[in-house]
Amino acid sequence: MDLKVKINGKEYASDVEPRALLVDFLRDSAHLTGTKVGCNSGNCGVCTVLVNGKATKSCQLLAIEAEGSDITTIEGLAQNGELHPLQKAFWENHAVQNGFSTPGTIMSAVELLSQNPAPSDADIKQWLQGNLSRETGYQQVVESIKAAAAELRGETSTNEQAPPTSYIGQSPKTRKTKELITGDAQFIADMSLPNMLHAAILQSPHGHANILSIDTSEAEAMPGVVRIFTWKDTQQVMPMPVIWIPPFTESHFLPHPSGIVPGSHSVFAKDRVRFVGDQLAAVVAETRQQAYDALDKIKVEYEALPVILDAEEAVKDGAPQLHETAPNNIMIHTVFGDKDATQTAIDESEVVVEQRIYNQRLMHNTLEVRGVLAQHDPATNQHTIWTNTQIPYPHRLLISLYVLGIPYNKLRVIVPYIGESNGCKGNLYPDTPLVLWMARELGRPVKWVDTRAGFSRNTAQSRDQIQHIKIAGTKDGKISALSCKAYSNVGAYPVINAPGQPLALIGRSITGAYAIPHASYEINVVYTNKVPTAPMRGSGRAEAIFLIERAIERFAREIGKDSAEVRRINMVKSDQFPFENGLGWTYDSGNYEQNLDIALEKAGYANLSQMKADALQRNKLLGLGIGSYVAVAGVGNSAKMGGEGLMSGTWGSAYIHIAPSGEVAITTGAQPHGQGQDTTFAQIAAQELQIPMDYVTIQHSDTDLPLYYGQASYGSRSLSVEGVTVQKACQMVIQKAREYAAYLFKMPLDLIEYKEGKVIGIPAPEQAVMTLQQVALMLWFGWDLPEGMSPGLEATAYFDPKNFNFPFGTHIAIVEVDKDTCAVELVNYIAVDDFGVVINPEVVRSQTHGNILLGISQALSEEARYSPETGQVLTDDFDTYSIARSSWIPHLELHRTVTPSPSNPLGVKGVGDVSNPPVAPAVVNAICDALADYGVKHIDMPVTPEKIWQAIYST
Repeated sequence: MDLKVKINGKEYASDVEPRALLVDFLRDSAHLTGTKVGCNSGNCGVCTVLVNGKATKSCQLLAIEAEGSDITTIEGLAQNGELHPLQKAFWENHAVQNGFSTPGTIMSAVELLSQNPAPSDADIKQWLQGNLSRETGYQQVVESIKAAAAELRGETSTNEQAPPTSYIGQSPKTRKTKELITGDAQFIADMSLPNMLHAAILQSPHGHANILSIDTSEAEAMPGVVRIFTWKDTQQVMPMPVIWIPPFTESHFLPHPSGIVPGSHSVFAKDRVRFVGDQLAAVVAETRQQAYDALDKIKVEYEALPVILDAEEAVKDGAPQLHETAPNNIMIHTVFGDKDATQTAIDESEVVVEQRIYNQRLMHNTLEVRGVLAQHDPATNQHTIWTNTQIPYPHRLLISLYVLGIPYNKLRVIVPYIGESNGCKGNLYPDTPLVLWMARELGRPVKWVDTRAGFSRNTAQSRDQIQHIKIAGTKDGKISALSCKAYSNVGAYPVINAPGQPLALIGRSITGAYAIPHASYEINVVYTNKVPTAPMRGSGRAEAIFLIERAIERFAREIGKDSAEVRRINMVKSDQFPFENGLGWTYDSGNYEQNLDIALEKAGYANLSQMKADALQRNKLLGLGIGSYVAVAGVGNSAKMGGEGLMSGTWGSAYIHIAPSGEVAITTGAQPHGQGQDTTFAQIAAQELQIPMDYVTIQHSDTDLPLYYGQASYGSRSLSVEGVTVQKACQMVIQKAREYAAYLFKMPLDLIEYKEGKVIGIPAPEQAVMTLQQVALMLWFGWDLPEGMSPGLEATAYFDPKNFNFPFGTHIAIVEVDKDTCAVELVNYIAVDDFGVVINPEVVRSQTHGNILLGISQALSEEARYSPETGQVLTDDFDTYSIARSSWIPHLELHRTVTPSPSNPLGVKGVGDVSNPPVAPAVVNAICDALADYGVKHIDMPVTPEKIWQAIYST
């Protein structure tokens, strides 16, 4: 069909298929990839463009329906090289993290401001209901839209700032953001190569079934199909490896042919599928549409088997068995702490409170799905993968060593921009080596990008733990013991490092911020017919803190004592650090009571009774909930992680090179995907080298860069481990510059100082002086070097911390529950966190907002649901899987204290995911407080109006 439209002022004419969507026409025909695809159901808003001035979900409009329209995409918003006020405001107000949702949000806001030039916060939040921006927490988005509105009204005043005297603690605009706000950034779905093929992967619709036959004949005859792959074609591909093997207990993993590590699932199921999403075949065709058309024609005959979805039920006799190597479906059973001593303390206590808690299964549900682009050069045997992973170097190692058996130096992994991860892109999935295998077999590049439904079935999920807890103590509030027996649902297969989540990350963290003399955690990690699980933002710490904070709340209610006072009585005191928590963690530094007191004051805790009375006049039940936490972060040191069972080092590394022209290039092992390390690491380097920040370039996300190995970004480790290596690398080149200057100036080294980017001989500072650039140039010449000194000004630094670091804080949520509808409104939220020394406060604020939104969303709405009969995923889109929208979130009041960590020379603590754990318990505690007069003691998440109604009114 003929289509004529104007896009960004340019006329386009094209022949389009009747079924082609506008978003596909914009991306594939007009090559305007700033418009993203997130759901194809109109629920996420990343595809928003202006059609005749109206914000339109381009995935909900056929291309032919736009005939004759004037369309504006994010690429056309800037005019004459000048950013639109919204683009500028998003950048200046730090509203852009990974940026995948940003173009759609900005385009939606354009229409809002055309209709309402002075919108309120409520107006903006209501307008953005159709635009998910999970990672931002929305607050800085709202601030940006208000700032842009002010500029468009002519009210903007210029605030020129003087160059900073110190880069640490400042908030310069984040780098690589302009590409995100203009649509120029290339995500995996935006990439292409010459002669590229497209793949579609067939997933099992059954949770558990025998595979009787696979017939691909009709699919092979479909137009454009190049080849169809099944397990018969990939028998040389080894199963996925598992690299977390607990050394202190019996475990039941699957075998791996390497004999070094255990195995997991293969690229294709052979005889049996064990979860909905298990891969059976892949179609490779000339176009993506042809691949998916052919996929529908593959016929598979199944023999359905009974499914088991509940971890507690899966260990019982008679339950369906998933793997021969795991009797009663138990992958791991172990105990942290002294179980017998803890039980004795419980038996001897005045008060014992028991509670069963289900920390529900969550889906990471990033707006950007996963994807892979791969090619193989037969002339050089060079393999290259482009993929949106958090772990490029581990991908290179694991695929080469344990999956495809190719030389490490013949595999290159490149990571483009990543649209959010929440942890799910920190794993190795079977589709990644599969795409590379198919590209090598076919001699052409192959690209695979998942669908929203496919992503919901084959991308790791998280949480899903049943906890039976006992908390015991005295009637005056002193806690003497805490025990937990837990069942953790790992799904059908273990994913790489997934066993670490329910083991150490929970087991050693269950006492939270409290000094509890006796604690134990007994865990069964169990196979079921669900999608495999893996770490998610707040991983492990979230489950542990929810456990202890709900237990504290239940205990305080039982003894009739104020829960804030019970917390204060039992908190680790400021003079007790470093503090051994009795389960394996040594808390480094802190003042937990101070943060609790600040949060209570900011929340108006002293006026709680009056707030409740006022709310009741409006037919509302008001509740206040506290979530105090301490969270292990800064994954390292390597020996300790090895002791926990991780088959990997966790040290950090950085390579620095100072060019003869003076520019500084630093390669880091961290892989940013919204954390701002391009900016914060440059701030560290500029501070250390005492040079302008513009001189510093941070390189990452490509295993061919000059770094032997990088550990990647996960577990809130990037700044406190990888960032320290940046600092150390800078110190190493300064030291070499001083040594070279001492040689040239013929002075003792102790008379050479480094100041303001120069080496200076103290006795003659006017004559004996060189800039860092001059030193780099002279070392590049290498004409006159002291004995043993190599040419060039470069260094590789490593850092392996002696301990983790432990950020902490207290969050308070205030909710109102409508007595008639049981709807929950979050009316206030206060967070008081301590992340140690902060490099960039606005980056930290952005991360905290995202953590809080995820916690609110878990508490109130998110849950992965399955059909109990078939194991089918029932929440495979944004219609059925509910994520918190902008209107749910009140203004978030953030405060920080600063307690430097002694675990690293920067004094920093983890930030990325550590402020998530207190959020859900704060919200649930608030709801239970609101319902206390009805005798409600506990409601499992998500706390929906239906559950509240049942808790109050069911008999």
